[in-house]
Amino acid sequence: MRISNLEIYCQVIEEESISKVARKNFITQPAVTKQIRQLENVYGTTLFKRDKGSLVPTKGGRQLYKIFKRIVFEYNQSFTVIDELIGEEDSSLKLGSSFTIGEYLLPAILGDFKKIYPDVDINLEVGSTPRVLQSLQENEIGIALVEGAVEEGDYFKVKKFAEDELILVCSPDHALANTKHAINVEDLIGRKLIGREKNSGTRMFIEQIFKTHGVPEDITVYMEFGSTQAIKGAVEANLGIAILSEIVVRTELKNGSLVKVPIKDLTFNRDLWIVQRKDRFIHAIEKKFIDFLFSKQL
Repeated sequence: MRISNLEIYCQVIEEESISKVARKNFITQPAVTKQIRQLENVYGTTLFKRDKGSLVPTKGGRQLYKIFKRIVFEYNQSFTVIDELIGEEDSSLKLGSSFTIGEYLLPAILGDFKKIYPDVDINLEVGSTPRVLQSLQENEIGIALVEGAVEEGDYFKVKKFAEDELILVCSPDHALANTKHAINVEDLIGRKLIGREKNSGTRMFIEQIFKTHGVPEDITVYMEFGSTQAIKGAVEANLGIAILSEIVVRTELKNGSLVKVPIKDLTFNRDLWIVQRKDRFIHAIEKKFIDFLFSKQL
């Protein structure tokens, strides 16, 4: 039994298709099937079954997947450890971040980092917090930078690297723009609130703050967008109001295309987190990036 057998097995589980795995590895389908059969012979049990054309792992197959995934991970880690010990440092930095951080905070930080370490190869995956954490768990990235609550548990190590405040903004042509004092939260009832989709970290954070402070359920999202940039554009066009990260609207507040509207006795403060796997070897370039990130005092 070779590591390559275990890698192929894990891929079949993840892709749910022998043909996809064959194409991915530039081998034939019978070659993939043969490797699965070899593993079934070793363990003396069937590891897959066909269900309406889909390849479904048996209970034993699912258990072996967890073990094989770990073995493959540790095997690859061993090369990383030795490479760095003998001075062959990996210069690739694989990051994942949620939309707000990746689109508005990281570009300038990565630009400054690249000036210090010009040979580093940076790969940034931007997505929802759950998707980024999944990529971290599957070892597709080495560092995740996300907003919202992240459970550390047995798997992740989590550390705060910055704070963020969400604020209510509107167009300078909106009625709320002329408000001289902080509005009451009840003043939002009936307003056209524009927000992100329901599974968005920002959307869930806002709804949790509303719930904690007993905000009336009459305050609901009138229009949903999958892009923060689209929300800003809609608010600038005076289609409604929005609660957005201060990081996201700094330019618009400065040039006057958006106006901040304070809400009395209600703030939206959240922490930004750097997340890593506890069981993963930290590359030298990753440590340098983390040290650099904390030196920025965001």
